[in-house]
Amino acid sequence: MANEIWTIKRCLEWTKEYLAERGEEHPRLSAEWLLCAATGLARIDLYMRMDETLNAAQLETMHAAVVRRAKGEPLQYITGSTQFRMIDVACAPGVLIPRPETEMLVEEVLNYLDAEVLSPEAAARQRVELPWNDEVEEARKAEAALADERATAERRAANLTAADEAALGSDVLGSRAYAEELADREAEEAAAQAAEAETAEAAEPELDEYGIAIEGADQETVSAQDAAAPAPAEPRTARVLEVGCGTGCISLSLAWERRGHVTCTATDIEPRAIDLATKNRDALGLTADEVAFSLTNLVSSIPHDEWGTFDVLVSNPPYIPTDVMRSLPHEVKDFEPDLALEGGADGLDIFRRLLNAAPYMLRAGGLFACELYEGALDAAAELCRQAGLSDVRIVRDLTDRPRIVRAVVTEPKQRQ
Repeated sequence: MANEIWTIKRCLEWTKEYLAERGEEHPRLSAEWLLCAATGLARIDLYMRMDETLNAAQLETMHAAVVRRAKGEPLQYITGSTQFRMIDVACAPGVLIPRPETEMLVEEVLNYLDAEVLSPEAAARQRVELPWNDEVEEARKAEAALADERATAERRAANLTAADEAALGSDVLGSRAYAEELADREAEEAAAQAAEAETAEAAEPELDEYGIAIEGADQETVSAQDAAAPAPAEPRTARVLEVGCGTGCISLSLAWERRGHVTCTATDIEPRAIDLATKNRDALGLTADEVAFSLTNLVSSIPHDEWGTFDVLVSNPPYIPTDVMRSLPHEVKDFEPDLALEGGADGLDIFRRLLNAAPYMLRAGGLFACELYEGALDAAAELCRQAGLSDVRIVRDLTDRPRIVRAVVTEPKQRQ
């Protein structure tokens, strides 16, 4: 076998058949993923380079990967990464693998931030008439002079007979033809002057003796225009608190997709999760000011002076009910960490603690959003209502199962 020639095509076909015989649900897709990881090629490149031969290092990597996959280990742990929304996320044993459902949780948070925090409606602005400047006054005078000229021409034309016009010629001042041409020209010039006047009225910089705009000279005009109306609300940076960050995919996606407008504080109790999330942050080029990771239990590390300052508290907490844990697929139950999966008898143990913390962490109107077990959403929504939260909603996932509960804190609490 060592002397055999293993092309990409042959390796792909062999791996597909090998995994299919061992119960792999999507053997060809798994084979493609493993080959991409071993060769560094994109999936499309595999099919464009089918006749290329794998080298010894690639074959060794591929062999080890196929053995791991045949035992049921998740592809994301074997390849070391997965895609989540717009970013690539490194994955490693001991840290929960991001799921497509969690992408929807990010979408819910982004929708809220866009509507309620990042793009508030600007205050109504009333138009204030500006004083006429020299340019506008000159345009008005020119318009008036043109109107006088037109009236004079019309008066003269009214006293001419057709014979007089023929004798004088149609291009002579005072003929009806000229009067009509003058009227058309006047209408065109008046329209152009009106447009220029409106532009000059809106913002006409003051010029020095050399015709250069004087810096700051428009401040008086702007002040006059804004005097009768409040200034529009300034965009601000949204603050997000994530509990149980795992790979960091939620906070990193929020900060990446709204860079410069969202900062995140993310916590986890698992050191391997914090290390991996930090690695993912660095790979994206994000800074600790944009996404800060903290090793702690839930919100224990949040400074008290930051309580009540967050716009969102978001979490994908452990939520699998204890009885359901036994029926999870082999690759989940035997490879992913129980700490990130099991949520107690009804799957809501950690959720209850987060719900208790939400009114202390969030400002008035802040969003509390959690991904939960499909059979626990109704109970979770009722707990939110009992806790005094408003606008409680259940969001369904891509398979039309209830998956996310979101609610708004209307009455924040303060530490006694």
